[in-house]
Amino acid sequence: MLNIVLVLPLWLRFGEPGERWIALEAWWLPVLFAWLAAHWATQTARAAVAVLLVFAVAAGLGDAATQQILGRSLNLYLDLPALISVHHLLVGTLGHAVAVAILALATALLLGVVIAAFRGLRPMPLRGGAAVLALGIGAMAAVLTALEVAGERIVPIARTPVLDTLMFQSRQIRETHHARHQFETAVADRERPAQALPGLAGRDVYLVFVESYGVSLTDDPRFSGPVLPRLEAMAPRLEAAGLHAVTGRLDAPILGGQSWLAHASMLSGVWIDNTLWYRLMLELGQPTLVNDFKATGHETMTVMPAITMPWPEGRAYGFDHIFAAADLDYAGPPLNWVTMPDQFTLHRFNALRAQVSAPLFAKVALVSSHAPWTPILSLIEDWEQVGDGRIFAPWGEAGPSPETLWQDMERVRDYFARSVDYSLHVSLDWALQFLEDDTLLILLGDHQAAPLIIGEDPSPAVPVHLISRDPALLKPFQERGFVPGLIPPEPGQPAGMDTFRHWLHADFGSG
Repeated sequence: MLNIVLVLPLWLRFGEPGERWIALEAWWLPVLFAWLAAHWATQTARAAVAVLLVFAVAAGLGDAATQQILGRSLNLYLDLPALISVHHLLVGTLGHAVAVAILALATALLLGVVIAAFRGLRPMPLRGGAAVLALGIGAMAAVLTALEVAGERIVPIARTPVLDTLMFQSRQIRETHHARHQFETAVADRERPAQALPGLAGRDVYLVFVESYGVSLTDDPRFSGPVLPRLEAMAPRLEAAGLHAVTGRLDAPILGGQSWLAHASMLSGVWIDNTLWYRLMLELGQPTLVNDFKATGHETMTVMPAITMPWPEGRAYGFDHIFAAADLDYAGPPLNWVTMPDQFTLHRFNALRAQVSAPLFAKVALVSSHAPWTPILSLIEDWEQVGDGRIFAPWGEAGPSPETLWQDMERVRDYFARSVDYSLHVSLDWALQFLEDDTLLILLGDHQAAPLIIGEDPSPAVPVHLISRDPALLKPFQERGFVPGLIPPEPGQPAGMDTFRHWLHADFGSG
């Protein structure tokens, strides 16, 4: 029983048992405790080992989930604060009942570990042949464990999942704690004045993120069916309307979620790939593009339709105007996790922009292509009809429910691609109709979708479209490898999102 419980997280992590059938700790720990005398010290040790086993299984399950969702290993130092976000995402994507069922299943599994530990790790008399057999199995498992720890694997199908987990997480905690101090020192030592961008003075600059828009949607035939034709069709329409476009790739710091880390990397010019770095970046006063544009004479705004709870980070960034979900006066239906359609967000942004007389730097986060990717909306051709959002009422009950859709992963992938296509259609049509002469639009993805959706070891890159009526604003990006049109260039080694702020300093700054 212990063996099955301890190897199960490995099966979930790697997708199939492979050469992972034996958990060596399950074979020598019960023998060790069977030979110990039954007194308080034994009971204390037994309880401590049971706690470690539960921790190892929980961490193993968490690692498997983190790999599937974020494409990286679990880091307890960084990820424990994100547990509440995981709960919100489960409820929003799969519904309350399914989320509770998943949590109940995980709890039952951990209780199973406790039961297995307390039934298997207990003093009991061993006599005769049973004693010899138990001692032999235990001694052999202990020797194999020692060799495994030393880096020598004798039995290919045997692993030490408990020790591996404990050592890996303890090493990560030490390394991350050390890296925290290095990060704090680096940010504290860095000069912190904002840098004006006179080359963009008097111009509106909009930084618009499309949720889950990664290069898989242009490079992978499984997902490019709706998206590539959309980009190919919109490019000549933009050109006919006097809009120029160039497209490149940037590596995002994350996969599958935690969009705010991508936003932070773009704004700050610092690679922010975990929540701890994000908090430190804000707490230590790292300057960002918000400060740079303020120094240039711009007012600054952020439109965040997915923010439904208090968001002190917006104030920490220093935005002059912050519009979260409740501030956007949306009167239409909620669309599962999505609070409001992207077309309403951009329509509302038009009205908000009209209230600001100064040049504006705005960061807008679109959310229609966020999981669970149902329902799929259609563009409303006449933007004036969008109004307060009530026109979206027919989509409130349209399409399959998330619980139904997510029973078929191929169907999920189809809906994912179609939802991103909707967001791109809306964004590009908005640019076509409303982009002013003195505006630079930076339209990009925040990150690729989860490896669960797009496959193992995906590229972290996202497409980046720069659109303006002034081709001089786009020329520096072409010199950096961006190509005309809306189709990303061939895969290569793109720069990270943290380089974008430095590009703006180099190309439009006073230096």
